[in-house]
Amino acid sequence: MSSTDTHQGHGHGGEHPHDDGVHMPHGTRKSYITGFVLSVILTAIPFILVMAGGFASGRLTAFVVLAFAVVQIVVHMVYFLHMSPKSEGGWSLVSLVFTLIVLVIALVGTMWVMYHMDANMMPGMATMPSAGEN
Repeated sequence: MSSTDTHQGHGHGGEHPHDDGVHMPHGTRKSYITGFVLSVILTAIPFILVMAGGFASGRLTAFVVLAFAVVQIVVHMVYFLHMSPKSEGGWSLVSLVFTLIVLVIALVGTMWVMYHMDANMMPGMATMPSAGEN
């Protein structure tokens, strides 16, 4: 072992132990604050919308809340996970696309299941007394 191999005890010739030449993006204080403010706004608007009674159509209200959720996920990925097409040789973009595909499958699947459970409930189930009330 040469003296450069043992410099700073890392065996990398004095380099940072995780420095493999790939620049890992780090957010600035301004970008973190921007992400936080956007997250708060994107949470507050749907909350206020639902607490105020929503739109006349429950489906429209659900669609708007889901749209805000999708935008908030993208905000988190950009401002907190630092995903962009430039970082990590494009692998962050692949991760973003994969995440969006899984997100769409989860949201559409959830809405599909909830719609069909509501549409296919037996008539009168909501007004039937439970077994313990007889």
